[in-house]
Amino acid sequence: MTSDIHLDAIDLRLLDLLQLDASLSNLTLAERARISPATAMRRVRRLVDTGVIERQVALLNPAKLGRGLQALLEVTLDRQGAEHLDAFEARAVADGALQQVWRVSPGPDFVLVLWVADMPAYQLLVQRLLTQDANVRNVRAYFSVKRAKFEPRFDLQALAGLPASRPPPSATPGP
Repeated sequence: MTSDIHLDAIDLRLLDLLQLDASLSNLTLAERARISPATAMRRVRRLVDTGVIERQVALLNPAKLGRGLQALLEVTLDRQGAEHLDAFEARAVADGALQQVWRVSPGPDFVLVLWVADMPAYQLLVQRLLTQDANVRNVRAYFSVKRAKFEPRFDLQALAGLPASRPPPSATPGP
């Protein structure tokens, strides 16, 4: 469970349902969780208020939006004082082409995940974010040739002490 909140089997069932489809109406959510609509609403509100549910989003298909090139970048900085790490992180977080910015250890200082239209768009990003930064020592890029798995869903069965479950194929979001 978490240190902030106790999650029981009903909470875990609600979370699992919402991970598969956060657009469910409260009535549908309650029916699928086998609880009353009032209980579902109260519990979901508590899960949001305590931060267990961080936010609800729509997962988009990058290819349908003209984003055909995905890359993962390892970035190592020359100077690694807190102010240098914070400055690079702030610039990376502010760049709309980056989906994820991870400060990691050991190894590189950052791992960046990005989706861009094509190689010219990638080159513009590299020039804008990396080449012009004198503190960037090394960049290693990995270009995706196939997305074998993309699952933002947590397997909550482990929290409940049950064997791992797999969602039905029709419930798996993404392209």
